[in-house]
Amino acid sequence: MMMAMLEKLDQLDYQICRTFNQALQWSSVHRFFGLISRLGDGPVWYVLMITLPIMAWLTNTTEGYYASGSLLVSGLAGLMLYRFLKDRLARERPFIAYHDIDCRHQPLDRYSFPSGHTLHAVMFTTITVAWFPIMGIVLVPLTSLIALSRLVLGLHYPTDVIVGAFIGFGLAQYMLILLPPLS
Repeated sequence: MMMAMLEKLDQLDYQICRTFNQALQWSSVHRFFGLISRLGDGPVWYVLMITLPIMAWLTNTTEGYYASGSLLVSGLAGLMLYRFLKDRLARERPFIAYHDIDCRHQPLDRYSFPSGHTLHAVMFTTITVAWFPIMGIVLVPLTSLIALSRLVLGLHYPTDVIVGAFIGFGLAQYMLILLPPLS
């Protein structure tokens, strides 16, 4: 019974991934989501971690220092957990498992579960928005696009993205308990 349910979930996962991946037939979609995915590789988050302390210094406040430190610590924790899970669970990426999934974007590693891009995007966005709610205007849509890019580019299944989002949110909540926003 359980195996039959898992097989149905796996098949649904594949069908949804394939549906999103078919958008790659348009080169503009490929270029757009390729750029979004590359931003999720780290550049946006590194700039954010550097910008927050600079803003704190310019405004003579401390929130940016604490928020940036939270991002750094949670980022390292997220990286260790994500690597541990990927190496142990070893789920092949959709484009490797299914030949009708097109991948024109180089993955950072071999396995797909969970989505590290989504984990970190959700985690960093949750922490940053807790400290600076106005940042949600930019970060929430960006995080959504990063998660979607992983499906469109054939790099992840929907369950990879969903679980990555849950882990990222959970790690962010834990960090916010350890170091809550000052205001």
